[in-house]
Amino acid sequence: MTKTGVLLMAYGTPRSQEEILPYYTDIRRGRPPTPELLAELTARYDAIGGISPLAQRTESQRDELQRQLDALEPGRYSVRLGLKHAHPMIEETVEDFARDGYTELVALVLAPHFSSYSIGQYVGRAREAATPHGISVTGIDSWATEPAFIEFIASDMKKRLPSMPSDTRVLFTAHSLPQRIIDGGDPYPNELRSTAEAVSSSIGLREGSQWSIAWQSAGRTPEPWIGPDILAVIDELAEAKSTSAVLVSACGFVADHLEVLYDLDIEAKAHAEKHGLAFDRTACVNDDSEVMRALAHRVTAVCA
Repeated sequence: MTKTGVLLMAYGTPRSQEEILPYYTDIRRGRPPTPELLAELTARYDAIGGISPLAQRTESQRDELQRQLDALEPGRYSVRLGLKHAHPMIEETVEDFARDGYTELVALVLAPHFSSYSIGQYVGRAREAATPHGISVTGIDSWATEPAFIEFIASDMKKRLPSMPSDTRVLFTAHSLPQRIIDGGDPYPNELRSTAEAVSSSIGLREGSQWSIAWQSAGRTPEPWIGPDILAVIDELAEAKSTSAVLVSACGFVADHLEVLYDLDIEAKAHAEKHGLAFDRTACVNDDSEVMRALAHRVTAVCA
């Protein structure tokens, strides 16, 4: 049997407060943050308990994907993490696979929506690192409408909506990207829309009056980022008096981390409540066995 490596890629996160500075520096392409920026980011981590649970969540996703693959084809696959901004970096993990004699890798990103700026960059880094070793890399570009993923979101949404006001507005969100990426023809907004439409269709929500799309967590750069931002959407809903509650589905994120636990659960919630709007959020996938099983099937399908 040919052993196949599964390079499971994710953004990465600091594991301790001491790692925040090198992590932030890497995000800024080697430029250390100002003391003010570092203090602000550290304060955000303090607000969610001192550090993000993302590292543990990502490792649990890796372990669950390994279990699901072992159940399908015992002994064939080895799942290892490669991170964008923390260790083990993508390149480090490819080197590990090379040392262990692997010649085939499947590159899977823990993000459902394809963008050349995100998933495209991850898979590109994997291929660049693998080429000198003669390792082939097969990328899984998108799982935005994976039925198990859609069912996970829809099921949780159906549980929450009955306890909320009848005029609740559902907001589907994902991480914003620079507008220039989209202007170049990137499919990212359509990817998010495909998820939103699949979920809303499955539970009978009408676009415009019952659900819409917002963006969040835009970077602090001079250039414009995709909008509308979720805080601006909340302002508009409050001004129009068209709803008394918002239910956010952060379907662009598949694990609890800073952009969910702070940007939504603290910042967006406080913003909504300031306007007198009730606020709730659907759960993140984390290591849900059904979703991980579906991703395992996607891995085996590209290796068939």
